[in-house]
Amino acid sequence: MLIVTLPGGTHIATALAAELGAETSDLASHHFPDGEHLVRLLADVNGRDVVFAGSIHPADEKTLPLLFAAETARELGAKRIGLVTPYLPYMRQDARFRPGEAITSISYARLLSGCLDFLVTVDPHLHRWHSLSQIYTIPTEVVAAAPAIAQWVKANVTNPLLVGPDEESRQWAAEVARLAGAPCTVLTKQRRGDRDVSVTLEDATHAAGHTPVLVDDIISTGRTIAAAAQALKRLGLSAPLCVAVHAVFADDAVDAMTVAGVQRVVTCDTIPHPTNAIPVAHLVAPALRRMLAA
Repeated sequence: MLIVTLPGGTHIATALAAELGAETSDLASHHFPDGEHLVRLLADVNGRDVVFAGSIHPADEKTLPLLFAAETARELGAKRIGLVTPYLPYMRQDARFRPGEAITSISYARLLSGCLDFLVTVDPHLHRWHSLSQIYTIPTEVVAAAPAIAQWVKANVTNPLLVGPDEESRQWAAEVARLAGAPCTVLTKQRRGDRDVSVTLEDATHAAGHTPVLVDDIISTGRTIAAAAQALKRLGLSAPLCVAVHAVFADDAVDAMTVAGVQRVVTCDTIPHPTNAIPVAHLVAPALRRMLAA
């Protein structure tokens, strides 16, 4: 097996190589003055399983180079071509909410399925889709970050109360709470726009004396977490921590959460960011091993 490091993916590629005893190689990339990409494989791929590893966020910038590299590996004789990307983009749009809208989760799945033989990712945003197999035509494996998050919470938070900031986050908060042996509650959310969100606490019976830990899979604008932190403050709870799987963090997301009273923001290293404190490579490596053994 050869692990090819996608630009910016050194941390995950290096960690996977250490876990699996695999060889790694960089992917050379060049931008022409007009903005177009040229990629070059730096290792011989003929007859080998080639695994591209790294974040493909932001997707609009990183997807084309990945497709070019995967196609080149196939032309040069790679046996199988896989992708390990801890954050899988373009999962949010899983329905046609208004006439004429693209269902981009389907379109993106077709794009990747057309150039890859398998995919491993961490906690994709599955809402209306129940599994990746509904839209991807290649073998996929989803790795859960909850065990790593629960371990971090147990080691770093005294008497935690896991709080889901909205109904969609219930599954994440409940599973982390179960693994951490901590109570859990969920906030109810009313969204009036991309940046206009209000929330209320579903059940405050377990809140007294606990440190609130807001848990979610993806943080983008941070407004939901900010509204949740303010709601907890109004109820007299201590300043919450926030733990998330994917640090998308658009614009001033971290500042918005800090101003709202979040004392610390911690994320898994699925997307490189200064808030990364929870590694996931040790969870991803067994999934990749199983995929290659299939």
